[in-house]
Amino acid sequence: MQVIYGINPLLEVLLSHPAMLEKIVVADGRGGGEVRKILNIASEHGIPVEFGGRERLEKLAPRQVHQGVAAICRARAYVTVDEVIAHRHTRSKYDLVVLLDSVTDPQNLGSIIRTAHCCGANGVIIPENRAASITASVTKASAGAAHYLPTAMVVNLVRTIEYLKERGFWIYGADAEAQMSIRVPDYEGNIALVMGSEGRGIRPLIRKKCDFLIAIPLRGQVSSLNVSVAAGVILFEILGKWGN
Repeated sequence: MQVIYGINPLLEVLLSHPAMLEKIVVADGRGGGEVRKILNIASEHGIPVEFGGRERLEKLAPRQVHQGVAAICRARAYVTVDEVIAHRHTRSKYDLVVLLDSVTDPQNLGSIIRTAHCCGANGVIIPENRAASITASVTKASAGAAHYLPTAMVVNLVRTIEYLKERGFWIYGADAEAQMSIRVPDYEGNIALVMGSEGRGIRPLIRKKCDFLIAIPLRGQVSSLNVSVAAGVILFEILGKWGN
């Protein structure tokens, strides 16, 4: 069961993919204009609404800031790599795919999905094992972008990279130790950007498969950025080179 909680994430799904929602749960006494809007849209689409005590919300979204509203969703379906590739943004010059190697923090995954969507990426590819998957926490952290941006889950990232190369992609790996600055490449052509785990970065075998390793120039005493921040910096550098 997937649960969406919080006013804004729930509104995003109601406005974009209402068919995903099986039921909405609202805490007794929860009012306000935003809640009325949720109830009105739910009524328009025939989505059942259940009112109950806050303990009901706590069971659905334990230890989360649910703001007195939550919804039970139908199971999320991941897409194929080919479907990600086919989802090019109409304003993008080339295809742009983000691959995440062992990113385990749901907040980071959600933030990367949000940024990738805002940058017009085709989609995100995540591994099946030793990595965060799309959950309610990820959806909330993405501010609803997880419902717009296709996500593929694959068994083997190395084989996926090889397949992307066959499809004409250049593979750029973000590596804090790389000698090449992110400002150097022209980023011409279809791009797959690989971001590594929060602690260890890109695994050695995947690093070897990258065509280019790039690093963000840093001036402080800390050796690296948070992975979601780093992804945003690099994605906007690519967009700048594309003239977007």
